[in-house]
Amino acid sequence: MEESKALKRLKDKLTKENLWLYVIKELSERPMYAYQVKVSLREKYGINVATVTVYTVLYKMEREGLIVKVRSGDDKLYTPTERGLEQFKLGLDFIREVSEKLRGVS
Repeated sequence: MEESKALKRLKDKLTKENLWLYVIKELSERPMYAYQVKVSLREKYGINVATVTVYTVLYKMEREGLIVKVRSGDDKLYTPTERGLEQFKLGLDFIREVSEKLRGVS
C-alpha cells in the first residue's frame, strides 16, 4: 500500500523538521563533530539530510543553549547541555502523551 501524503508529512515533521531530538540523543551518548552527527542520523535513523542542514540545526541548538561547542584543536565537537537534556526529555514526554491520547490510553 502506498503511503498517503498525510503520512509522509507526519514522518517529515517527526524526523527532518525536528532533528534536534535526534541530535540531542546522539550527543548524549558521546560528543560528536557535525559530520559524525550527519552520518549517525543516516545510519541509525534513516534520516538523510544535507550537511548544511546539520550545521544549521547545530547552530540554532547552540544559540538556544541546548548544546555547547567544545574546541578540539581546529575542530569543533558538540555536546548537550543540562538544558538540552531536559528539553529532550520534555519532548519525548510530549510525544508519548500525544501518542497515548490518540491510542485512547488514559
